[in-house]
Amino acid sequence: MSKPIVAIVGRPNVGKSTLFNKLIGQRLSIVDDTPGVTRDRLYGDCEWKNRTFTIIDTGGIEPKSDDVILSQMRKQAELAIESADVTILVVDVKTGMVATDSEVASMLLKSGRPVVLCVNKCDQLGEPSADFYEFYNLGLGDPIPVSSVHGHGTGDLLDAVFEYFPPEEDEEAESDVISVAVIGKPNAGKSSLINKIVGSDRCIVSDIAGTTRDTIDTLIENPHGKFNFTDTAGIRRRSRVDDDIEKYSIIRAKMAIERSDVCVIMIDATEGFTEQDSKVAGLAHEAGKGCIIAVNKWDAVEKDGKTMDQFRKKLEIDFAFMSYAPMIFISAKTGQRIDKLFELIKVVADSNAMRIKTGVLNDILAEAVARVQPPTDKGRRLKIFYMTQASTKPPTFVCFVNSSDLFHFSYRRYLENRIRDSFGLEGTPIHFVVRERGENGGKK
Repeated sequence: MSKPIVAIVGRPNVGKSTLFNKLIGQRLSIVDDTPGVTRDRLYGDCEWKNRTFTIIDTGGIEPKSDDVILSQMRKQAELAIESADVTILVVDVKTGMVATDSEVASMLLKSGRPVVLCVNKCDQLGEPSADFYEFYNLGLGDPIPVSSVHGHGTGDLLDAVFEYFPPEEDEEAESDVISVAVIGKPNAGKSSLINKIVGSDRCIVSDIAGTTRDTIDTLIENPHGKFNFTDTAGIRRRSRVDDDIEKYSIIRAKMAIERSDVCVIMIDATEGFTEQDSKVAGLAHEAGKGCIIAVNKWDAVEKDGKTMDQFRKKLEIDFAFMSYAPMIFISAKTGQRIDKLFELIKVVADSNAMRIKTGVLNDILAEAVARVQPPTDKGRRLKIFYMTQASTKPPTFVCFVNSSDLFHFSYRRYLENRIRDSFGLEGTPIHFVVRERGENGGKK
């Protein structure tokens, strides 16, 4: 199950970006007193009550504005609301309730999504001003007084938001369905692949790059299992994203990656590797998803007995940052190796969700340390006291060591390879968290 999504919306200049920055603890949004400074949505992660969720900062909503920029901002905000599990409507106690607040509240009520009302700029501690209570008229329940500048009331706000999060138990209910995001640059054959799998024209397919604007979900059940395929819009270079609809498509593609178990990264065999392929793959890698590199249009490549090996070796260099990802050469047009792709998706999904018992893990650790001694520096040798798995998707291991400075990247990579070889972890990134512990067993 993916992280819950919370959208922050409201009219311009009510302090949405300041609240966003306060909640995530970073200055990601540009904060300015000029209305409409935030035009694009920004994403950040926040943790509350041991639950991590994604916050979307949006541009201000002007429901009836004909201004081109404001109307684009409104579309972005509407998309954020559509995608979110919970929406925070931010209003300004200093200006009081205005007509735009009522219009935005009406739009939110029509969406049928959970809404938490945040009355911002309540900078004084104690009983809020009389103007605070007029926001009950919006019909969104109890307003929560907040000062996004000072942080007052943010805990109460997050408590209210937390109440609407879907239960974590949902993850087990959905575990029999593997979510697959098909990603890649425009015109790599993503829609053609899904159409071939389904056996019907589920997605619009054309030679015009960027035909797919929205993400499209397709549920497939076959002898390999149950799969939910998401066809995403092609991700272009930022400098080429001059069409607003395409900006929204890129955001949806990123969200499709976030809620997927496995990402199939489509490469156009007739064009070969491009810088954009690396960027698309990087999004999946950074999100910790299981990854498969699918070289499509292999039927259109002139080849001899060495062509595939040569192509594979070149891609291994190009994708050196994700050497764990298996490669498969397919044709969405002819169906070549599509059955093999399903088998690979199942293997990668299982690897991404694998949990290893601590005892078995430490047996492998002891064997690895005996085979290759940990590094030393100025007479001090790295000691790894023990290792345990903290989470899955991706498999994340916590190592307790005497000094994190001695845990060099090269030795970390060695241990990663030993774990991969021992447990067959194919297609998934592996994360390490290093914790220092004193020689006597106390944590530092």
